[in-house]
Parts: sequence; structure tokens; C-alpha cells
Amino acid sequence: MTNTQVTHIQIDNYGPWTVTPEPRREVDLQTMQSRLYADLSQLVGNRDGYVFFSRFDNMIAITNGLSMDDHALIQESVGNRYPVTMSLSVATGRSPVNALGTATEQLQDAGSAQDEHRREILRGRAIEEQFRSPEDVQIAHFDVNEATEKYTDQLNEFDTFIEIEQGYAELMQHMREAHGALSFFVGGDNVIAICPAMDAEDYRAVVDHVSEAVDVDLKVGVGRGETASDAGMDAKHALEACRAAGTDVEIDD
Repeated sequence: MTNTQVTHIQIDNYGPWTVTPEPRREVDLQTMQSRLYADLSQLVGNRDGYVFFSRFDNMIAITNGLSMDDHALIQESVGNRYPVTMSLSVATGRSPVNALGTATEQLQDAGSAQDEHRREILRGRAIEEQFRSPEDVQIAHFDVNEATEKYTDQLNEFDTFIEIEQGYAELMQHMREAHGALSFFVGGDNVIAICPAMDAEDYRAVVDHVSEAVDVDLKVGVGRGETASDAGMDAKHALEACRAAGTDVEIDD
């Protein structure tokens, strides 16, 4: 049984800020967004969580092991270093999608993302220590089979990007609809999914679905842990086992 703690990160009043007092240069906005993501990745990662950039003005973090005080410190650090502030909402659930839904509702109840008066909201509840377990987080690390041989060394970079993104899009939608999982592209030909309790047959069905739908072949390593960092490292080891054995699905027990 999983119990995923999800944090919805949202930059406050970001849209209006980008055009006030006049439109800001896109290169400056992209630079700030990427730096903020990098800082959040480190701030949360140092506490064994994962952050995914989503749309950059909104980000999604898996924060099992982080307390509400930890969230407040991260929020304060960003507020001291950037010209924008961010609001955080924390929720938990056996389904990552349901946990994110609750976290998002808590932010929406606090005011619009473009409400100039909504600043640095911190809502929700973290999992208390006595209720945490080594089965709380399940992470699946997907990788495209023979991506270098089939795409990188054969196609121009943009066509390669299209092929990889088609596989990601189909995987992301299917995992969300069929299992309530949250899947994120993390660069190269890799996708990390935060999953509910799924078994090997579930993952084989997912791999088969993506292959049949968009002709992109995947392999996946799965790990479990008390934190995203623990589960993610186990998933990486399981993915290496896939490569070594030539299998499509491996679960690190």
C-alpha cells in the first residue's frame, strides 16, 4: 500500500508579474524559471524529495519525509532570493493523482493563481513520523529501448524529440487514466512515474499499451521506499537490471 505525499508548488501572481510594468524578455523569464526549478530541486532533494517542473510556473513535488516546517523554510528561502513568491499545498493519498487533486483544491480555495493579494500560502498536512513506512512511495523509471540506435543516431534532433515526446505523452496519459499515476519527462529518453501500488503485470500491460499505441518500446525499473529518494534509487537499480537481463520490467525488492 502506498501513501504518497504530494506538494503542489505555484508561483504567486506569475502571469501578471511577467507583463508588469511592461512585458519582460522571454529569455529572462526562462532563465529565472530554470534557476528556480534547479534551486527547488536541490532544496527538496536535500530532504530526500523529488521536484518535477510541470509547467514551471506550477511544479509538483513528492515530499514524503518533509514536514510542514521544512516546506516553510523552503518557501522562505525562495522568497528571499527571487523577485516572486510561491505558495505550497501538501496532501497525501494512496493514489498520487488524488493526493495532487487535494493539494490543488487547497490552493484554489486560498485564491486564484493570479490574485495579487494571495501570497506565500502554506496549506495541508504532512505524514507524521509514526505513520510512515518503507512502502509509502513507489517510483517507476521508464527508458526507451535502443533510443540512441533508433532515434539519436538516425534522425535529426527535432524528429528524435518528437518520437520521444509521443512515447511520453501516451505513457503519461495512460498511467494517469488507468492507474492514477503521475509521470514526468526528466530528460534524454527517461520518464519517472510516481505510482500507486502496481505489480509487474500492471507494468507489462503499460509497456505493451505504449508500444501498440505509438510504436515506442519501453523498459521500466520499479522501486519502493519511505522517501522518493529511496524509491528512486531502487528504481534506477531495477532499470539497470532490465538492461543487463534484456527484460522489460524489473521490480527491486
